[in-house]
Amino acid sequence: MDAIDEQILDILRTQARMSVRDIAAAVGLTAGPVSRRIAKLESSGVIRGYYASIDEAQVGSLEAFTEIRLDGTTETGELEKLVRELPEAQQYFTIAGDPDVLIHFRVRDVDHLQRVVNGMRRTGKVAGTKTLIVMASWQRRGPDL
Repeated sequence: MDAIDEQILDILRTQARMSVRDIAAAVGLTAGPVSRRIAKLESSGVIRGYYASIDEAQVGSLEAFTEIRLDGTTETGELEKLVRELPEAQQYFTIAGDPDVLIHFRVRDVDHLQRVVNGMRRTGKVAGTKTLIVMASWQRRGPDL
């Protein structure tokens, strides 16, 4: 990766729908080389996908973070495998200290959240949970990360 690849990534972080032609103009190349660079960044896994940033409050969903303490015999990888099968799970973090795992959920409402958390408790791999419901959020986007 070189400085031009970094410029391309900075643009895509904030404007993923920008045309290759416009990206090329911004970095001082023609569309062909920029298209090849983007394809290489995608195939190497640097660019993992393109996403829409959605105001979840406007579509009626609820976000929450659930702290998980694992039982004494469960490895974090075992729980991650289960979490990957949950469509409500948005992110999974193993963390140092107590708790062992932090999971970001997106659900329809509090009842839906309760069913998801109860389902995790029933796996036999979870010793305890603590759930925090998101009231408002902000996320940094763009090259100033």
